[in-house]
Amino acid sequence: MKIPRMMAAAMLAGALALTACGTSFPADPDGTLDRVTGGTLRVGASDNGEWVSLTANGEPQGREPDLVRAFAAKLGAEIEWSEGTEHVLAEGLKHGELDLVIGGLHDKTPWEKDAGLTRVYAESVDSRGQGRKHVMLVPKGENSFLLELDRFLMASEAAK
Repeated sequence: MKIPRMMAAAMLAGALALTACGTSFPADPDGTLDRVTGGTLRVGASDNGEWVSLTANGEPQGREPDLVRAFAAKLGAEIEWSEGTEHVLAEGLKHGELDLVIGGLHDKTPWEKDAGLTRVYAESVDSRGQGRKHVMLVPKGENSFLLELDRFLMASEAAK
């Protein structure tokens, strides 16, 4: 007996729905949010004026480090800071050595293909009068972590 096309499609959709049961979305394939919560948040910071200012004592200062400290506190996490150029930090993120990269990055970052971007959480104007929409970088595919960070940034008065 031949199964009508509509019935076959419905059966396939049902089977797919059943395989998704028990899976939480969004998910972190590498477990970033679970590992960081109550643990250590590994943050790469690149020097960029008021956004991130690197200091001799290894504790970055500025708008973004303040946001990261508040986010880490919300998660009950300690922060392990790394400093470097955007390129070096983006590579560290790509290879699982970092959980978050900050540095006054904007939504037109060349690292978009290798990292997840937060939603735009702040806007500024650069020295040439160009508008900038600021984001942070997270590991690609770590969607629970990204969602938690996005929610924090959207609710944070300091981000505005």
